[in-house]
Amino acid sequence: QVELVESGGGLVQPGGSLRLSCAASGYITNVNLMGWYRQTSGKERELVATITSPAITNYAESVEGRFTISRDNTKNIMYLQMNSLKLEDTAVYYCKGARTSWPFNDYWGKGTLVTVSS
Repeated sequence: QVELVESGGGLVQPGGSLRLSCAASGYITNVNLMGWYRQTSGKERELVATITSPAITNYAESVEGRFTISRDNTKNIMYLQMNSLKLEDTAVYYCKGARTSWPFNDYWGKGTLVTVSS
């Protein structure tokens, strides 16, 4: 059993910052925390940022330069530092992990709500 738990969401004004965390627990042998996604009502879940090694990261164009993804493998925690938040960043944010050995499952957290509003 693998559990991913996001935290750090909340209400923030435009231009503000938040840091999301994703903690992995359970049978996490060969499970890598891989990325952050977000979803708003009526829309498909979209990629926000991914990390495949400490130095290889990828960002959606809409968050490039404002968000930073990082990972602490010793603690099995992944972060998303979000700066200069905009109204359109409002969404439920999910973290994703994946097992790198058979059966190669993907794992998702239940999400944390980020609301950007004045």
